[in-house]
Amino acid sequence: MSEPVPHWVSTRPFDAERETGEHTSVRADYARASSRRLFWWRLRSRRLAVVSLAFLVVSYLVAATAEFIAPTGVATRDTRHIFMPPQPVHLFHDGRLLGPFVYAMKGELDMDTLQRHYTQDRTKPQPLRFFCRGEPYRFWGIWDADRHLYCAPEGGTAFLLGSDRLGRDMASRLVHGARISLTIGLLGVTLTLALGLLFGGLAGYLGGRADFWLGRTTEILRSLPHLPIWLALSAALPVTMSPLLVYFAITAILACLEWPGLARAVRSKLLSLREEDFVAAAEMMGAGPARIIARHLLPNFMSHIVVSAALAIPSMILAETALSFLNLGLRAPITSWGVLLTEAQNIEAVVLYPWLLLPMVPVMATVLAFSFLGDGLRDALDPLSE
Repeated sequence: MSEPVPHWVSTRPFDAERETGEHTSVRADYARASSRRLFWWRLRSRRLAVVSLAFLVVSYLVAATAEFIAPTGVATRDTRHIFMPPQPVHLFHDGRLLGPFVYAMKGELDMDTLQRHYTQDRTKPQPLRFFCRGEPYRFWGIWDADRHLYCAPEGGTAFLLGSDRLGRDMASRLVHGARISLTIGLLGVTLTLALGLLFGGLAGYLGGRADFWLGRTTEILRSLPHLPIWLALSAALPVTMSPLLVYFAITAILACLEWPGLARAVRSKLLSLREEDFVAAAEMMGAGPARIIARHLLPNFMSHIVVSAALAIPSMILAETALSFLNLGLRAPITSWGVLLTEAQNIEAVVLYPWLLLPMVPVMATVLAFSFLGDGLRDALDPLSE
């Protein structure tokens, strides 16, 4: 009979810098880093996701300070400059640096085609004004102010993105519309998450009849065609309803049709997690279902919830844009990107005045940014992505 092989175990404390060998500084940093720092390092390596995150942060800051960013109010009209094309910004005039300025515009109405033609008067450069006093407003409806990021030149115009059929500045309307279009996605996703986590968590943890009835309810809701339901519910809103109530009603409609998908994902995950040993230990220690779901089960698939929320926001923005474009969602005097696109329903107006389609640009940019950010978050939150 052979002698047992001796087994030696070192009693020295673990030293990451000594034990890891090559690249000790990098590996030691990873060994000591918290989960939040590891998440940030993985997200930072996805440059497209970081750029998208920066774009979204700037977009929401612009939406929050719309009154200051926009040079005019959302309904301010200049009837002398209807359907004016975008005025380009210049820096040099006759070889001299003048700073940001625009040229004066002269407009004429073609009596044969009823089309307005504008030409630049290159003999009259008009410098733009920055951090200037302009049209007064109530910031967030609380403080009276009149400071703007930029204003039109004295006695001139600054329609940097053109004007519409009423002579309203498209740039100002786009900035004000961002507040509605961006926040409706956040509010809708918040309500979606609340409903999805509540019903999906109950179905997955309790099982039995609760799982059966909640499962059948989500299946019925998922089988309904979304577009006709959107149209029917939006058309059922009274015309006399206040714009604020219409805003919240549209948000609730979008959220109520989106939560079943998240609820099914939460249910399936909880069904697999509720049999784990840490759940049994929590039950033996007297934890109730609500505490077990909130403190032990949901954090184990928080990455899926975060990614689902990031990918659900653009779908709600697109839904609101489509409904408003069809005059079944938000209506004037509320201004959103979808409401602005109603000006482009006439193909003749689009051919003659293509800048009316500009609201599509922020919609597309926002949807792509949320999609790229969602992909980056999914990879950063997945510990097996590296």
